[in-house]
Amino acid sequence: MASSDLKSAALLDQMKTHFSTDAGKALVKKINLVYQINLAPKKMGFNEEIYVVDLKKGEVTKGPYEGGKPDATFSFTDEDFYKIATGKMNPQIAFMRGKMKVKGSLSAAQKFTPDIFPKPSKM
Repeated sequence: MASSDLKSAALLDQMKTHFSTDAGKALVKKINLVYQINLAPKKMGFNEEIYVVDLKKGEVTKGPYEGGKPDATFSFTDEDFYKIATGKMNPQIAFMRGKMKVKGSLSAAQKFTPDIFPKPSKM
């Protein structure tokens, strides 16, 4: 992936490796959805970096989703995404407080939990 100043970019990079493990492959089979994640350095909607977490193919790519529409699209600031991915912030609470915006299928969005991220032991 291209280099980035975002803390979350390292996390998304780790996910690539995670998908090649047995736990990662099991996750892909279980969830089978495509998520687009828009990460902004400070304020949502400004200077965003876009990533696609494809849990159908088990890959993470930088840039908008090319295969039609993702099942759900999330917008976060880098800091809030990092907190959710590392389990320091509950996704439902983040959504209710406006720290996370969701477009697309809400049932797909509900499967987007900290469990899909590798445990941050290597960070």
